Amino acid sequence: MANVKDIKVVQPHNRLIGPMPKVGIRPVIDGRRRGVRESLENQTMNMAKAAARLISENLRHPNGLPVECVIADRCIGGIAEAAMADEKFAREGVGVSLSVTPCWCYGTETMDMDPYRPKAIWGFNGTERPGAVYLAAVLAAHSQKGLPAFGIYGRDVQDANDTSIPEDVKEKILRFVKAGLAVAYMRNKSYLSIGSVSMGIAGSMVDPGFFQDYLGMRNEYVDMSEIIRRIDEEIYDKEEYARALQWVKENCKEGADNNPPEIQKSREEKDKQWEFVVKMTMIARDLMIGNPKLAEMGYEEEAMGHNAIASGFQGQRQWTDHFPNGDFMEAMLCSSFDWNGIREPFIVATENDCLNGVAMLFGHLLSDRAQLFSDVRTYWSPEAVKRVTGKAPTGLAENGFIHLINSGATTLDGTGQQTDKDGNPVMKPYWEITPEDAAKCLDATSWRPASLGYFRGGGFSSNFLTKGGMPVTMSRINLVKGLGPVLQIAEGYTVELPEDVHHILDMRTDPTWPTTWFVPRLTGKGAFKDVYSVMANWGANHGAISYGHIGADLITLASMLRIPVCMHNVPEEKIYRPSSWSAFGTTDLEGADYRACMNFGPLYGKK
Repeated sequence: MANVKDIKVVQPHNRLIGPMPKVGIRPVIDGRRRGVRESLENQTMNMAKAAARLISENLRHPNGLPVECVIADRCIGGIAEAAMADEKFAREGVGVSLSVTPCWCYGTETMDMDPYRPKAIWGFNGTERPGAVYLAAVLAAHSQKGLPAFGIYGRDVQDANDTSIPEDVKEKILRFVKAGLAVAYMRNKSYLSIGSVSMGIAGSMVDPGFFQDYLGMRNEYVDMSEIIRRIDEEIYDKEEYARALQWVKENCKEGADNNPPEIQKSREEKDKQWEFVVKMTMIARDLMIGNPKLAEMGYEEEAMGHNAIASGFQGQRQWTDHFPNGDFMEAMLCSSFDWNGIREPFIVATENDCLNGVAMLFGHLLSDRAQLFSDVRTYWSPEAVKRVTGKAPTGLAENGFIHLINSGATTLDGTGQQTDKDGNPVMKPYWEITPEDAAKCLDATSWRPASLGYFRGGGFSSNFLTKGGMPVTMSRINLVKGLGPVLQIAEGYTVELPEDVHHILDMRTDPTWPTTWFVPRLTGKGAFKDVYSVMANWGANHGAISYGHIGADLITLASMLRIPVCMHNVPEEKIYRPSSWSAFGTTDLEGADYRACMNFGPLYGKK
C-alpha cells in the first residue's frame, strides 16, 4: 500500500518565467453624449462586471492560480478610450480580450486592434438598443482588417434590465477565454528537446518554424549527455534525492521481470538503476524549469533552466542501448504527484515526439489535467477478438476498439483510480486530487524491469490497466509538406474488457507497458463511420489522450492558431470558430476551416 497519507497539495504557483496572462474586459458604448451614452453607462459596465465574475468564478489556470480579469477603467466610446484600455491591458499583462456591449457603437473606432491577442465580442440580444447591430458591424471590420474575432450573441432576446448571462452565452465566453489563455500562456515559452530524432520518427524532427509561427514559442536543445554530466558531477539537490529515493522505495512497487533469466539484471544492478532513474527525473525537471538550489551549490547557469512549458526525451536508441530508459522519468513527471507533493503535471513527450507533445500541451492547457502519451497500436475488430479469445466484445466495445499502449509518458493519473463523489473513475485537476487518489494510482501501477530486447540499458516501465468508463479525447498534430500543421481529434471512452480477454490481448504485445482500451464515438460517416476507419485515418503512430470530451475546445484553440482540423467527431452545434470562417463557406465546415487558416496564415507568421 502506497505510503502517501502525509502528502501535501502544492500551493498554486507559476513555475515558469513570465506573468500569467489576464483577461481584458472592454465595455464598449455608444459615444454620443447629451443623453445617449449617459443612459447606457451602468448597463454597459455591469455587463463587463458580470462577464468578469463569470470567468473568475469558473476558470483557473492549469497551475491552479485563479484567472484574473482586468476591466477597462471607463467605457470605450471612441479611439481615445480604446487606446486608454489598450495601455492598461499592456501594463496589466492582458493576453485575451472580450468586448461587451448592449448597444450600437462605432466599430473601427472601438475595436481591439492587437494582432496577437485572441478577441471576442459579446453583443447583448435586446430590443431597446441594437447590440447585435454593433456586433455584426465590428465583426465585419475584424474580417476586413484580417483580425479574426469570435462573435457571442444569445439565442433569446433579453430585457434591458436583465443582468443575467444566458447559458449559451456563458458556454461561448468560457470556451473562448480558456482557449485564448492557452494561446497567451504558450507565447514566449519553450519546447525543450533532450536529445534529437528517435528511431527516424518524423514527429521528433523538431520544426522551429512551426513552434515560432503557430505557437509563438522558442525551441531549446540539450544533448542527452547533459543528464550524464549532471549525474557524474552530482549537479542535483542531494537532500531532495535522498528524500525522493526513499519515497520511490515506499511507493513504486517493482513488478515481475519478463526478461529471460540468463539476461536479467542482478538485484544490485536494479537497485543502482532505481537510483539512476530518480536522478534522471530530477535533472529533466531542472532542465525544464530550473532549480534555485543549484545556484546555492555554485551552479548558477544550470539553476536557470530553459523555461520549458513542454519537453521531449529522445531515449532510443543511443541512450537506451547503454543507459536505463526514460520511462520512469517521463511517467512520473507527467503525473500529478511525486515526492514533492500533489502538483501540476509536466508535459514530457516520449521519443521527443514534439508534435504529440504539443497535442499533450493543448490538452493540459484546456483541461487542467495530466495527459497520456500512447502508441495508437492496434485496432481489434469484433471478429478478431472472437477468433483470438473465443469471446465477442460487448457494450461500448461491441464494434471493436483501439489498443493504446506505450512504454513512456503515460501519466499515472491515467490509471483511472481517482474517483468523483459518485465513485466514477476520473482524472482530476491536481488541486482536487486527494492523498487517497494518489495512493490508488500508485498501488495500481507496477514498475516492470524494462524489456532488454527494446532497452538494452535496462530501466523500469510503468504497467497498469486504465479503468473503463472515462470520457476521453485523443488528439494529434501532424505536419504536411505544402500544407503545414493539421490537428486530428477523436472523442470517445475508455472501456474495460473481461479479465481473461484483456490478458490474452495484452500478452500479444508488451505486457510490461500500460494499456488503455479506447473506443471512439462513431458518427456513421467519414473517418468515424467505424472504429477501423478512425485507426486507418490517424496520421501518426502516437496520440495524446486527455480526460473529458474537449474536442470543441481544441477546435476553438486551433482556429485561434490557424491550424486546420482535418478529422474530428465533435457535434456541429459545438463548433465555435471566429465569425470570419463563415465567409469561407457554411456548408462544408471542414473545407472552410482549411481555407480560412490558409488565408489568414499562422498567428505569429508573416503572410
